[in-house]
Amino acid sequence: MSDANAGQQQAPDFEQMTRDIADVPAVEVITTVAVHLMSAAAVNLGLAEEGPQHKDLDEARKLINALAGLVTASATEISSFHAAPLRDGLKSLQLAFREASVVPDEPGQGPGEKFTGPVFGR
Repeated sequence: MSDANAGQQQAPDFEQMTRDIADVPAVEVITTVAVHLMSAAAVNLGLAEEGPQHKDLDEARKLINALAGLVTASATEISSFHAAPLRDGLKSLQLAFREASVVPDEPGQGPGEKFTGPVFGR
C-alpha cells in the first residue's frame, strides 16, 4: 500500500448491501425499527440510566407518534405474535409520557393516540 492510498477508505459496496437487506424479512425490519423508536422515546422520556439528563418531551412525542403510526399500519402485516409486544411497549411509552408531562394532554390527544385511540391505566 503506497503512502498516497494509506489515508483513503474503501468505498462501501452498495451492491452487496442491497443484496444483504433483500435477504431480511419485512417483519424483522419493521420490528427492528420499532424497537429503535421505542428505545429513543424511552431515553427522551428520561427512562434511561442517565434519567432526566436526556429528557426531552418534544422529541419523545415525535418518536411515539412515529412508533404508533408504524405499529398501527403494520399490525395486520406482521401478525399478532409480533404486533402484540409492540403495542404493549407503545402503550407503556404513552402512559410514561402522560406521567412525565407537567400538563397532561386530554385523552385522545397524547402522542400516538390519533392512531391508537385514548390510552388509560396501566
